[in-house]
Amino acid sequence: MQTGRTEGHGGARRRLVIVAGPTASGKSALALALAQNLAGTVINADAMQCYRELRILTARPSFADEAVVPHALYGVRAAAEPANAAWWREAALAVMGTASMPILCGGTGMYLAALLNGIAEVPEIPPAAREEARRLVAEIGAPALHARLMAVDPQTASKLFAADSQRIARAWEVWRGTGHGLSYWQTQPTEKLTGWDVRMILLDPPRPDLKTAIETRFAAMLEMGAIEEVKDLLALGLDPALPLLRAHGVPELGAFLRGEKTLVEAAAAAVLVTYQYTKRQSTWFRHQNLVGKSALHIIHARIDGFAQFSESFMGELVNFIIDKG
Repeated sequence: MQTGRTEGHGGARRRLVIVAGPTASGKSALALALAQNLAGTVINADAMQCYRELRILTARPSFADEAVVPHALYGVRAAAEPANAAWWREAALAVMGTASMPILCGGTGMYLAALLNGIAEVPEIPPAAREEARRLVAEIGAPALHARLMAVDPQTASKLFAADSQRIARAWEVWRGTGHGLSYWQTQPTEKLTGWDVRMILLDPPRPDLKTAIETRFAAMLEMGAIEEVKDLLALGLDPALPLLRAHGVPELGAFLRGEKTLVEAAAAAVLVTYQYTKRQSTWFRHQNLVGKSALHIIHARIDGFAQFSESFMGELVNFIIDKG
């Protein structure tokens, strides 16, 4: 098990860069540019981009981008093998230990919080409890299961959105499988990341810009073959409760493939659910204190490719990252 402590020669604290923010804010383009300037390695911190089946729909870096600088933890798991924060933390620490300048890039706040603050050591969940949670989500829906969770584990339920089926199912299986709620386990001692000097760049673009970007990006995904990706994924016959089967765009395009929605309706629904998710992401990042103020640089704009990377812009960010103060 990784200890979370990785130091350089002589015990010196190494620099760790985090590029975070909501979906479609331009994190990947910025991380790529920083990696070019700093001889860095881009490490995925997005839960859906860990899976190999949906390169297009999850907006993973292109093959061309991956050829420019080293990338890690993109497309490394099969959809049938659910990823989680504990697995990702161990994998990220391993890559960080060998990268000259690790640059974490992603919008999965739970993963970043797990890396920096440690993660609760929840006991192994019995298969029966896990199966029950998935069955209940399918039978009664996430809001109804959230209501049941509120009755038995209000501390955990009050922190979850009623429509967040993945986290509600996880909370239910933990309560059923261990006799304690997830909030109980999260209060147990954890091992925080040490030996690293963290610099975090947070993208927080205006809402209208983000909405437009989501619409434009989804249209481009359709042109690149997102429908074929979803068709191939669904043909695997996997459990619909698996995380990748609930990735934004999959249920909506699945409905189109089954003739339940027109393509226009499916695209509109996918754009809407993605936009709603970015609202939750932005709110989460604004209210978390993952790093101190001196280690946080906020950009109130969307990064729209290399045209924005002027010499002065990149110089400011590089100086923020490498500054010894």
